[in-house]
Amino acid sequence: MGRLEIKTCPSAVLRKKSRPLEGVGPSEQKLFSDMTVTMRAMQGIGLAAPQVGISKRAVLVDAGGALLKMVNPVILSKKGRAELEEGCLSVPEKVVNVERAQEVSISYLDENGTRYNKTFRGLTARIIQHEIDHLNGKLIIDYLPWYKKVFKKRG
Repeated sequence: MGRLEIKTCPSAVLRKKSRPLEGVGPSEQKLFSDMTVTMRAMQGIGLAAPQVGISKRAVLVDAGGALLKMVNPVILSKKGRAELEEGCLSVPEKVVNVERAQEVSISYLDENGTRYNKTFRGLTARIIQHEIDHLNGKLIIDYLPWYKKVFKKRG
């Protein structure tokens, strides 16, 4: 198990749509182990494979319960809305208000290849949505109002 390098904005891998995994085997299990070491070393609560330079649809979610290892996660449905400040390991020293669903139903494979359809609420739902954004090449700075983006470009 080794610690991986966190890619930060403007790294191109963060803006690519990640490829689905064909299955889950020893290399994916090693990736999850290395991502876990990396996430914990950085005191993160979620991590997506693109954040460590790997354009695959794999994420970790740690909201204080069991560590979720998700392969090819897909949001099936959303309920409720809430806005909260979010930070990101790939966008250091930046906090952005992001509106997200309060509850999400997700289909995914675990690290052993077992399919799950589960519903998550609160912080866990927020982290899952944040990490799925990474799989789609979206960052928290994309949630900034247009005028803040323009101001940053100019000044």
